[in-house]
Amino acid sequence: MTEHLDGEIRDGRHHMQVRVYYEDTDFSGIVYHANYLRFMERGRTNHLRLMGAEQHSLFEQAETESPGFAFVVRSMHLDFLKPARMDDVLDIVTWPVAVNGASIMLNQEVRRGEDVLVKAEVRVAFISGGRAQPIPKTIRTLMKADVI
Repeated sequence: MTEHLDGEIRDGRHHMQVRVYYEDTDFSGIVYHANYLRFMERGRTNHLRLMGAEQHSLFEQAETESPGFAFVVRSMHLDFLKPARMDDVLDIVTWPVAVNGASIMLNQEVRRGEDVLVKAEVRVAFISGGRAQPIPKTIRTLMKADVI
């Protein structure tokens, strides 16, 4: 696997490695549950980046179609299966499941080797002017939304 800050896309899935540091753990030395959310956020961001979306330029393009837009996490279902510990190297895996009008469904896993530690189903909504709006064509094309 290529050592790259943003990770890599293999078989349609984004893989990004994260090392667990002391600051990521609680008093017992295991990863504090909220830090998995941080790891997965980085995975989603880098997934977009590796698909060719420099977020700044993507946002500038989408702004012309939908002024004042934002992506927001609408819902997230998490299953914590096994703990990660300090110095573990984790693989954050992200892949799109469906794009429906104003939302995108993603699955994510946090893995240590072959072990799946955390599973997540994430629904991200596209909003503009404080309301859900259809995802602009520039973003749909980037995410290959018409094929999903």
